[in-house]
Amino acid sequence: MFGKREIIEKHFANFRIDLLEVPGTSYTDAKQRYTYRLEEQENLWDYYFECIARLRLRIDVQYTIGADGFGQELSPGLECIREALVNLLIHADFFSPACSRIRLFTHQIEFYNPGGLPKPFEELRRKDVSLPRNPILAKLFRMVKLAENAGFGFDKMDTNWKHYNQTLPQYEIEFDSVILRFALEHFEQEIVSGNTTEKTTEKTTEKILSAIKQNNSITVKEIAAVLSISFHTVDWNIRKLRNEGFLIRIGPDKGGYWKVMEPAEDLNPKSISSKTIDI
Repeated sequence: MFGKREIIEKHFANFRIDLLEVPGTSYTDAKQRYTYRLEEQENLWDYYFECIARLRLRIDVQYTIGADGFGQELSPGLECIREALVNLLIHADFFSPACSRIRLFTHQIEFYNPGGLPKPFEELRRKDVSLPRNPILAKLFRMVKLAENAGFGFDKMDTNWKHYNQTLPQYEIEFDSVILRFALEHFEQEIVSGNTTEKTTEKTTEKILSAIKQNNSITVKEIAAVLSISFHTVDWNIRKLRNEGFLIRIGPDKGGYWKVMEPAEDLNPKSISSKTIDI
């Protein structure tokens, strides 16, 4: 939990959490294998904070000031992802030749953990039972109020993600591993709504293009606020518009501006910024 890496690896040779951000819905359709890979950390405590910092970038979070005067995060999505991350660290089989991994695809977040469940999945969901693979780690996470060990982790994740995203997490249970997937908003809209979603997406892109025409230096956050939709919906639609050639970025992220391409216009590759969008 708090040890030095060189000492930990004497007992757990493959100690690491492998987090990748993949720019596609799979390795096959990604233009490059990954755009970010988490560096090796000293211990689980460091891994927790580095992982949650990357995961929270995919989740909409609201802030409020509590009675104590301190800022508080309000997001059932973030609470769900935090629960999944802590479960991954607590329940990993650190003696397995495989390591825990997190994959951030454009359409979903995927947690893979070596080690099967201690009891059948449905029994664990039905009963109020907590059987952590690594009880000392579980106790330490509970002491810092990042875990509860109350036996309702599945319920908590299901309820919070349903509230946040209107979808349920997907579980893939094997004898020696567990995979947990969280669909992101834009992907779930596409596959669930069918033809209706195509029309909805079209209207969303039209609204985004309209907002950009009114202010070509507008940011993704500002578009989300103006249209009253989530940051991730705007982000995904803008990436789609750029990939299809309807929208290009002129100049750098900061100080640059958007250009909406009309059907008759030819794209000028020299004017297209290859950098990430200004958020």
